[in-house]
Amino acid sequence: MTGVDGSAPVLLETGRLRLRRFTEADADALTELDSDPEVMRYLTGGQPTPADVVRGELLPRLLAGYGRCPGLGRWAAVDRATGTFLGWFALDAPAAQPGTQAELGYRLRRAAWGRGLATEGSRALLRYAFATVGLARVWAQTMAVNTPSRRVMEKAGLRYVRTFHLDWDDPIEGTEHGEVEYELLRAEWAAREAG
Repeated sequence: MTGVDGSAPVLLETGRLRLRRFTEADADALTELDSDPEVMRYLTGGQPTPADVVRGELLPRLLAGYGRCPGLGRWAAVDRATGTFLGWFALDAPAAQPGTQAELGYRLRRAAWGRGLATEGSRALLRYAFATVGLARVWAQTMAVNTPSRRVMEKAGLRYVRTFHLDWDDPIEGTEHGEVEYELLRAEWAAREAG
């Protein structure tokens, strides 16, 4: 499916979201997203991603990622009604097992928080992962103290698997409580869809 502007292919649409490929034109929006201390709180302790890193490293890596594993990658999330950039959603495949599982991810602007958009986009990507791509497992991780993200995972249908601890060179507040992993298996998803 071609994007609204005719240049950015669309992965899928929900009632309120359009997930499309990133383009070079998204550099400013990505920089703004990663500049909000609240958005980056559980990722970098609130430190922004410098604009030159977004333009020179992050965006080129996102654009190159579409060819590695067809159908997977990171997708710009825009408001279907207004076209406003809201953030991104991802199904990232680990290099060792690209055809069997993927990691679900999301990062939304603060203006999009509290509206159920993260859950809406996550559910749509789970359906896509299992019904279209044919993955066996989708998983997600976050800091144990990141209760808003954990709620999204649970509402989307993922279940808690484990808490684990990583060694950080520069730990941020809350890392002492560890990271959590959630997952959903295709058989579980199919049973829920059938019910």
